Amino acid sequence: MKTLTMGLLGLLLQTGVAQADVFVSVDAKGSYVLSNVHRPGRTYERVIREPESAQVSIDRQPQMIARQPYAELVSAAATANQLPAALLHAVIQTESSYNAGAISPKGAGGLMQLMPDTAREMGVTDVYDPKANIQGGARYLKRLMTLFDNDISLAVAAYNAGPQAVLSRGGVIPPFAETQRYVPSVLRQYRRLQGLAVDAPL
Repeated sequence: MKTLTMGLLGLLLQTGVAQADVFVSVDAKGSYVLSNVHRPGRTYERVIREPESAQVSIDRQPQMIARQPYAELVSAAATANQLPAALLHAVIQTESSYNAGAISPKGAGGLMQLMPDTAREMGVTDVYDPKANIQGGARYLKRLMTLFDNDISLAVAAYNAGPQAVLSRGGVIPPFAETQRYVPSVLRQYRRLQGLAVDAPL
């Protein structure tokens, strides 16, 4: 069995399947079965062990998000709009550094830096009200995620530069210096709050 399990281990590593503990056993028909959980009545041999660092990161994710400012408001907005709370936090951090009174030279205001027209469209009457701002920003971000088929990079780029700037270029991140800095900044924060390496794929 050792020779077979080593072969299976090599195959899994080559295909990138090894994301957690993997066990191999023999079923009643003599076939080899791979699983990431133990099932009653079978003897298993562990062939892949999930890295402890990955386990710690996953365990720490809820605590990391819970410690962020406005955590309850962000969680409610994320749930209402079917968005990851980590993504909303990443946008807020990059937009305003959690400053509810922030205002940009272009007139965007509040935690998620809503422009006046966007705020009105999203039903936000006071952009400096944290709850209203986060709800409005989440609704707008959800609209962009839907528009760009849940491509986070493009949705975030559109949040910064406007959806038309992305659409008019055939669905790529616009070559604006600000947007080119903004998108990686949001994605780094997003990955960090997910407990992932900052250069991990989405």
